[in-house]
Amino acid sequence: MQIGSYVLRNNIFVAPMAGVTDRPFRQLCKELGAGYAVSEMAASNPKLWETEKSTRRTNHAGEMEPKAVQIAGADPQMLADCAKHNVDKGAQIIDINMGCPVKKVCNAWCGSALLQHESLVGDILDAVVGAVDVPVTLKFRTGWDRANKNALTIARMAESAGIQMLTLHGRTRTDGYKGDAEYDTIAAVKAAVTIPVVANGDITTPEKAKYVLEVTGADAIMIGRAAQGRPWIFREIEHFLATGEHLPPPLISEVRHLMDNHLKAHYEFYGEYLGVRTARKHIGWYVQDLVNGEEFRQQMNLLTSCEEQLDAVSQFFDRMAGERLQYRPFEEKMAA
Repeated sequence: MQIGSYVLRNNIFVAPMAGVTDRPFRQLCKELGAGYAVSEMAASNPKLWETEKSTRRTNHAGEMEPKAVQIAGADPQMLADCAKHNVDKGAQIIDINMGCPVKKVCNAWCGSALLQHESLVGDILDAVVGAVDVPVTLKFRTGWDRANKNALTIARMAESAGIQMLTLHGRTRTDGYKGDAEYDTIAAVKAAVTIPVVANGDITTPEKAKYVLEVTGADAIMIGRAAQGRPWIFREIEHFLATGEHLPPPLISEVRHLMDNHLKAHYEFYGEYLGVRTARKHIGWYVQDLVNGEEFRQQMNLLTSCEEQLDAVSQFFDRMAGERLQYRPFEEKMAA
């Protein structure tokens, strides 16, 4: 798998997720088998470029290459300027967000709301591709709603504009994350263009990864929510695709080690106050399948220092040394 001049380790990618795929998490996923990761979306408005939040979101110091930054906005020139700004700061690939379904994003005519305005989509693609000399990619959805699906049109526009890779989440904006992903639409897009196509949506197990690659013909797959609290899913999928066999679930001791290193990197990245608070969701995802995990998550949410959190996590895992992780199917978690 290749994007521009960058040869990737494999075709199993981490989806950009706001508030989740920060640098520590991206790095961890890459270490555990992900071939590629994209940053949280960076706002195109220049007034926000130097805010603490934006600066942190585009911080790639020490991260495995290639370093990819996702940008979001609705103004072609702002997006072009934002792309140049991030390339000047070290971004090696620019990804344009036309897939986010969140209301506050769509209400600003960004993310998947752009799919309602094909001429504006074309202007944005042309402006960003023309502004930088690094590969530009696009993440989008199948359309605004089931009655207005235009993934094929957008895909052809993107290829003509010089976009070098497409990532398609197989749902419309109004679907959000409900219902089954439209793998037939992803397959149709793959058949309609010559650039690489990445399939995204409902890929939660090694078997599902293999199925999606086969049924869509996609060049790669992108994992989002299924990697939350389970970053080793990338090595599980990589191994299964290569051998047809399953890796055993990680030992609790390895989960503890990975979690400990993740938390320390997280605290260093965010600082004490914000680090403790933003780590809570990650800790909750890690322990949700473990005995008394929910009770522990609620207790841990009351802690206010890094030291207290680390001590609590250590004591929690002390009770389960030597066991293997047993986790529920992803679909069962979402229904809980």
